[in-house]
Amino acid sequence: MPLGTLERTPPPFFRQGASALSRLMLFSALALFLMVADTRFHLTGPLRMTIATVLYPLQWSLLQPVQWTRNVVDHVQSLRSAQEDAQSYHEQLRLQSPRVQQFEQLMLENERLRQLLELRARPQTAGMAAQVLYDAADPYAHKVIIDKGLIHGVSAGSPVIDEAGVLGQVTRVYPSLSEVTLVIDADQAIPVLNTRTGGRAVAFGDPSLHGGVLELRYIGTNVDVQAGDLLTTSGIDGVYPPGLPVARVDKVERRVESPFARIYCLPQARVDGATQVLILPLLAGQQPPRPQEHAVGQKPATPKANGSGKGAHK
Repeated sequence: MPLGTLERTPPPFFRQGASALSRLMLFSALALFLMVADTRFHLTGPLRMTIATVLYPLQWSLLQPVQWTRNVVDHVQSLRSAQEDAQSYHEQLRLQSPRVQQFEQLMLENERLRQLLELRARPQTAGMAAQVLYDAADPYAHKVIIDKGLIHGVSAGSPVIDEAGVLGQVTRVYPSLSEVTLVIDADQAIPVLNTRTGGRAVAFGDPSLHGGVLELRYIGTNVDVQAGDLLTTSGIDGVYPPGLPVARVDKVERRVESPFARIYCLPQARVDGATQVLILPLLAGQQPPRPQEHAVGQKPATPKANGSGKGAHK
């Protein structure tokens, strides 16, 4: 056999190199070393930044179809939602238009009746708009912080409402912020009026039930209160203007062993998500002064009765 025909390459046994297990251990040790070095000395930070900078145009190009599709879907959904809301608002406007047309006539009649009976005009309730910034830090109280304070003319005790009803009352005023205690807080109480029956009561905050409700306390079991009754401010406390929606009766429990009924009401205002509110002025300065009390030991004058009264007792 000629020497030129002999194979000069080494046999396969010598060409295999390191085994698969040896290579696995080597690369695992290298990866572990790189991770430790990167954590300790941040060696791969510039490398990652360079790779991210180079790959950003590619990532942006690949994400554009997804973003366009998402924008189209969001646009279609928002357009459909806007059309449904507009249709609902048009329907509500159509249903409310007869009442709106009668509103001006009723206001004129009310003004004429007040002038005829020489009743005092209702106080004005022009308020100041504010925005809810965040909830108070106290987890055991139901309070929010608004972006109006002393420099804006806010005073402690001012009522706060939203678009649906009474939200709460300003309890603490800072230079540029104010703290509002919600109506469902345990320390809040509002005199209310049942618009169906004309009965007066006091609604107390009860945050322990159903995420926050109001409770009418000290109401007898024979008092006419039904689920669905609307409660508004009565205005007799000198704080809240009369006629503001406060709550709606949700449940009435009458028990034989108790002389008082347990009446739970749901607040009309968005106590769990209000963002825009209105601060109303206090009515204390708009109410007539209280009559002076009689001096100690002085008895009020009693009017004389007509007739001699001889036949009063025989």
